[in-house]
Amino acid sequence: MIKTSLMAGAAVVALLASPGVASAQDQAALEARIAQLEAQLNALKSEVVASRTQQAAQQQDIIRLETRPAAPVQQAAAPAAPSDGFRIGDHTVKFGGFVKVDAYATRYSGGDPVNGDALREFHIPGSIPIGGADEDTATDFNARQTRFWLTTDGMIGGHKIGTRMEMDFQTQPGVADQRTTSPANPTLRRAFITIDNWLIGQEWTNFQNTAVLPESADFIGAAEGTVFARQVQVRYTRGPFSVSVENPETTVTPFSGGARIVADDSTLPDFTARYAMSRPWGDFQFAGLLRQLKYENPATNIDSTATGWGLSASTKIKVGSKDDIRLMLTGGEGIGRYVGLNFSNDAVLDASGELDSIGVVAGFAAYRHVWAPGWRSSLIWSAQKVDNDTGFTGLAVNRSAQSIHANLIWSPVTAFDVGAELMFADREIETGASGDMTRLILFAKYGF
Repeated sequence: MIKTSLMAGAAVVALLASPGVASAQDQAALEARIAQLEAQLNALKSEVVASRTQQAAQQQDIIRLETRPAAPVQQAAAPAAPSDGFRIGDHTVKFGGFVKVDAYATRYSGGDPVNGDALREFHIPGSIPIGGADEDTATDFNARQTRFWLTTDGMIGGHKIGTRMEMDFQTQPGVADQRTTSPANPTLRRAFITIDNWLIGQEWTNFQNTAVLPESADFIGAAEGTVFARQVQVRYTRGPFSVSVENPETTVTPFSGGARIVADDSTLPDFTARYAMSRPWGDFQFAGLLRQLKYENPATNIDSTATGWGLSASTKIKVGSKDDIRLMLTGGEGIGRYVGLNFSNDAVLDASGELDSIGVVAGFAAYRHVWAPGWRSSLIWSAQKVDNDTGFTGLAVNRSAQSIHANLIWSPVTAFDVGAELMFADREIETGASGDMTRLILFAKYGF
């Protein structure tokens, strides 16, 4: 293009040099054309210079890249440290629990339980004394609800695997002497493995909803009306549905009454199924239980089985931004050991030595109110009614129980609670005799 423009310019100059070829007007036009061609020529020269400069810079960049040392190979980043807990291999390990100290002042209408009886430390509906002499208020102190737990979580071969071990000091039998110390032995609460959707080990029964248990200073609180059991099981969960097979155990009332028989003769495990859902207004759960009741005694030629079944519905409903209502209703036959700390037995032997399932209905209602930041209260009512066939059970068996609780709890700092709870509970047997218990609980608890 540059060569063409130069040739055109030369032709114009030659034309102007020829005499008489053009008029003065034509000559002026040609001069303007020459000026235009000169401007284009200068622009083309500038483009050539810029292009050569750019090519030289690119060549220098290539030389520098070829002579630069190779970058070091990046090593794989180490797994990030967990926000809490610590790492061992592919697992995150966490440790926690709480220390809880309780003081009880209790008045029993039917006589004080003996020293070391678990009723002196938490509410057991079936143990409230009946028929004894009314005594002065009994005072007890203990720290046996203190609890600790250890968990692990990790990914192994593309599978999410975890474990949990949890212990407290609450329910070991036979510890009575407090003359020089208040002895307590560790008691296994929970110990299980989780692999993806599977749980294997000792855990709360799948028939229970621990999320709706009311906040109480007592070990359980709404004891008469709640499903309450921890046992070994194999559970599968998928979304809101879960099913399990669990440890079977049958508790039996002898014909015409007598000491409880704890049978371990079942062939089939207990089966449970549960559906749980969560909505903006709260949570809801529906659970079912199907079980084999069985008792064998070769000495008396007893070999009998029966069927037990149960249904339970529970919910926690939000009230405003902080308060809530908690409800549970459970009913069925042959589910006594699952409800109210075995307030009634699963079955009774009839005159021919056959098992007859015992019906039960139980439930609780609780309202939790937050007064101010760190201050809250729960009002709890809990009850159970047993459908005994007194022709088989006799009249000395439990017929009903109920309790009322009101508490005030203060958390001055995170994880530290102090509080007080006043409760009244009573138990009635089929003869119509009853006993009651009035208890004031003061406690301090710190979780870590």
